[in-house]
Amino acid sequence: MKKEKYNVTGMSCAACSARVEKAVGKLEGVEKLAVNLLTNSLQITYDEARLDEKKIVSAVEQAGYGASLCGNDKGKGAARVNTAEADAGLKAEKEMRLRLVWSIVFLLPIMVVASHQMLASALGIPVPEMMRELFHGPENAITFSFLQLLLVIPIMLLNRKYYINGFKSLWHGNPNMDSLVGMGSAAAAAFGCFAIFRIGWGLGHGDWQLVQEYSSNLYFESAGMIVTLITVGKYLETRAKGSTSEALKKIVKLVPQRAIVVRSGAEQEIPAEELMPGDEIIVKPGASVPADGIVLEGQSSVDEAALTGESMPVLKSKGDRVISAAINGNGLLRIRATQVGEDSTIRKIVQLVDEASASKAPIAKIADKIAGIFVPAVIGIAAATGLVWLLVGASVEFAFSMAISILVISCPCALGLATPVAIMVGIGKGAENGILIKSGEALETACQINTVVLDKTGTITEGRPQVTDVIIQSGSEMQLAEIALALEQSSEHPLANAVVEWVQRKNITADRAEDFLAEPGKGVCGFINKEKYFAGNQAYLQEQGINTAAQESLLEELAQAGKTPLLFANERNVLGIIAIADREKESSIRAISKLKGLGLEVVMLTGDNQITAEAVAKRVGVDRCIAGVLPGDKAAVIREIQAQNKKVAMAGDGINDAPALMCANLGISIGAGTDIAIDSADAVLMKNDLQDVVSMIELSRSTLLNIKENLFWAFIYNVIGIPLAAGVLYPAMGIKLSPMIGAAAMSLSSVCVVMNALRLKRFKADCSSDDFSAGDSQEKPAEIEAIKRKDVEKMEKIIKIEGMMCQHCQKHAHDALAAMDGVTDVVVDLENKQATVQCTREISIDEFAKVIADAGYEVVK
Repeated sequence: MKKEKYNVTGMSCAACSARVEKAVGKLEGVEKLAVNLLTNSLQITYDEARLDEKKIVSAVEQAGYGASLCGNDKGKGAARVNTAEADAGLKAEKEMRLRLVWSIVFLLPIMVVASHQMLASALGIPVPEMMRELFHGPENAITFSFLQLLLVIPIMLLNRKYYINGFKSLWHGNPNMDSLVGMGSAAAAAFGCFAIFRIGWGLGHGDWQLVQEYSSNLYFESAGMIVTLITVGKYLETRAKGSTSEALKKIVKLVPQRAIVVRSGAEQEIPAEELMPGDEIIVKPGASVPADGIVLEGQSSVDEAALTGESMPVLKSKGDRVISAAINGNGLLRIRATQVGEDSTIRKIVQLVDEASASKAPIAKIADKIAGIFVPAVIGIAAATGLVWLLVGASVEFAFSMAISILVISCPCALGLATPVAIMVGIGKGAENGILIKSGEALETACQINTVVLDKTGTITEGRPQVTDVIIQSGSEMQLAEIALALEQSSEHPLANAVVEWVQRKNITADRAEDFLAEPGKGVCGFINKEKYFAGNQAYLQEQGINTAAQESLLEELAQAGKTPLLFANERNVLGIIAIADREKESSIRAISKLKGLGLEVVMLTGDNQITAEAVAKRVGVDRCIAGVLPGDKAAVIREIQAQNKKVAMAGDGINDAPALMCANLGISIGAGTDIAIDSADAVLMKNDLQDVVSMIELSRSTLLNIKENLFWAFIYNVIGIPLAAGVLYPAMGIKLSPMIGAAAMSLSSVCVVMNALRLKRFKADCSSDDFSAGDSQEKPAEIEAIKRKDVEKMEKIIKIEGMMCQHCQKHAHDALAAMDGVTDVVVDLENKQATVQCTREISIDEFAKVIADAGYEVVK
């Protein structure tokens, strides 16, 4: 299947987009299709073997519109295409403003001439003598009418697109908003021309009553006012719609344009789009990272706020991953590019947000169905109304005025804009906060969720397990450490990494175990000096025929404390137990509480045993936990929950949770934002923070409510406006809408829908630094209070640390110091064995010493 996006020209209302969608949807091979009136685009997924670009463009053209493939030039990425579209939008806005100004210049004299007596009466002044001489009386009827005709012609020429597009659409059998406006205005002008002929006949035959009758019913001012007011509305709508895409424009501006690359031993500056995977890039202080990569050399704090929403810079050193468009701090970084151009994170984000903004929510189908029959129905109602008034004895002018009022007051635009403007603002607002929602469908699904399933490791917890207890059952701690290192250094499991780091801090080395075998969710085994050893959970060792009865009570005690015990054994007996714990994030506890406050059931999935899982579940406050789940079984668990008639959102890391994310009604990848995460989930949260799950659901609910409000006002406007224009209240109350009032109302309806959608820009995402709820007894971290004080003073501390041997040690020391209350920035210098700490409160040396000691090192100065 191939996915493409096309620009569509000539669409003016929901009837147009419905027509295009219907025309292209008939083609063989179309898998998925969405036409967006707001962005004037068509997104299509199709079978390349049965359909191609030529057939798609031809189908759009046969429907009466134009189409061209977006970004089909080599080297043009989403960012460049969006920039070109923005420039085109500004040009169109400038042309519309010029057209509007000149329309008003010609309209004002028409209004003065046509309504000078009414204006003078309203202002309480006499009609100027010159106006009397030129325009009063039947003898001046030709001058009076011809002057209005001459003034209205430029207005109609300036706004000729309404007539050209409108009658062209009518000819193709798919009338749209332009058809209604064009028919209404042209009919008014045509009636005025007919009136001039009748005036001429009356003057020639001395029928002064006929001359007086037709000179007071020319409708030239209505013909000009209708198109001018519609242009006013379209201009305001265009300005407002420009604001809806501000978030996407901001992201596009982040795309790096230049890069300093090392080739043939020399540094050279090149366009970022010319970078190749494997290039060595120099990122200077304050510069933007031009591509995703791995740090080869250097250390610096990198600001990823524009991408992740995370306000605090992140320390990057050798071996760490950096993402494109992040801003380098004070250090110089040398990186190896891994993903460049269209494959880089920033380009993927631009494309994702662009496609999501142009997508449709299922709720839009209601408006689409109505839009498809709306304009023909309005034309029919207008014709029927005119005929009925004639049959009941009304004058031709009265019936004609009623029919025109119906044509120009009816507004399919508001229906067409109700959904896309809200989706664009909602998805853009999410992107500003590091919440990437991939489609309008995902946005709507998030509102229907009643159960949230959370993976424990890395989602609820910090994802950095650490060894907490070492219990020797046979031999020495040194022997256990060597066996543990030999087995676990070949494993990629987070618990294995925790064991390896614990052993390496003791400066112990060991060769890898031979014939290594890992059984996911259970354990590992291998040969060390030709003897077989095992490491894993109790069930795994029991499967190998190893008796663990003696350790039963000890294992239960560790599990009740929320720790995961790893048992190490040879083929005869248990050698020791290493207990590991992964600390829960404070933000997770708050987020889970807020999710429950939104009426959602929160379920925790974990591979831990039941006792450990329940201990963690109790601390974080989930409704229930499902323990002992192997990685491959998570999708099956999701299906079991769905079988209970529940709509399930699954939040995980987007890599090992990919099957479960795809199986859930709404897959949410947390803290990834790259590679498989973007492909497997319906939404990607750039920060590793559950608070953003809360924000996403709240944003989705706000957006869907906004869509419903827009649809309500679009429907109610037409339900009330059309009968009023038809004159249903005229017999009883004398209320009648002139065509000019109808045109003004039509213009304002679309503007109101867009302005209502813009209220979403005031949405504020949940933040992990927000105030706790009233029932939360915990204190806010000191650094949050400090940040909120404008007069905060920063202090710098330099600490000498002994015991750091490698990059891992450097990272451990950094993380330990960065987690302290009041610490805002940390730079650890491995070579000089020191750390520079920026803090907002006085921290004693004893406090520093305790934190560093807990990390396994020593403060000496």
